[in-house]
Amino acid sequence: MDLANAALLPIDMQRGFDGPPWPRRWNSRLDANGLALLAAWRATGRPLIHVRHDSVEPGSVFAAGSPGNALRDGFEPKAGEPLVSKSVNAAFIGTDLDLRLRRLGVDTVVTFGVSTDMCVSTTVRVGANLGYRMILVGDACDCFDLPDGRGGTVKAEDVHRAHLATLGYEFATVIDTAALLTALSATRAA
Repeated sequence: MDLANAALLPIDMQRGFDGPPWPRRWNSRLDANGLALLAAWRATGRPLIHVRHDSVEPGSVFAAGSPGNALRDGFEPKAGEPLVSKSVNAAFIGTDLDLRLRRLGVDTVVTFGVSTDMCVSTTVRVGANLGYRMILVGDACDCFDLPDGRGGTVKAEDVHRAHLATLGYEFATVIDTAALLTALSATRAA
C-alpha cells in the first residue's frame, strides 16, 4: 500500500451523533479504531486534515458553537493540524480541501468517520472523481439504522456493508484499521 503522498481525513467525528435525533448506531469500535489511526498517522508526520460539519440549518445539532458541533474527545486537531469546515455532505464541496491537498502534493486520501452512507461516502466519491486514490478504513466508520420507506428499518450494519461494497467496487480501496496500522508500521521501518 503506497502511502508516500497520503493524507488522513477524519470526517465528522462529532458529539452531535451521540444522541437525538439520530437512530441506533452499530460500531462500538468507532472511537478506539479512529484514535488508533490518528496516533499512528501522527507518528509518521504525514498530513492530517480534520473535517467538521458546521450546519447552516436552523436548530441543527451541528450548528457552529453548539455542543453537538464539537469533535469527540481525542479527535480534536492538535497544534498545526488544519480543520476544514463544511456545510454539505462532501468535504470537497464549498471548501478549500482540494486546494490544500494539492498544495501538499497528496495523491492518496485515507479516510474514516461518520456516517458511512452519508458524508463519508459522498466525500469518497467526490475525492475519487477529482482523481485522488481513496482508501476507506471501514471498521473506523459508523452509520445508523434507517427507515426503509415501507414502515420497516434497514439495520445500520446492512447500510454500512452495502456502502462499503459499493465504494470498494468503484471508488476506493476498503481496508480495516489493522491493515492500515500494519502499512504505517512498515513505512516507518523502511
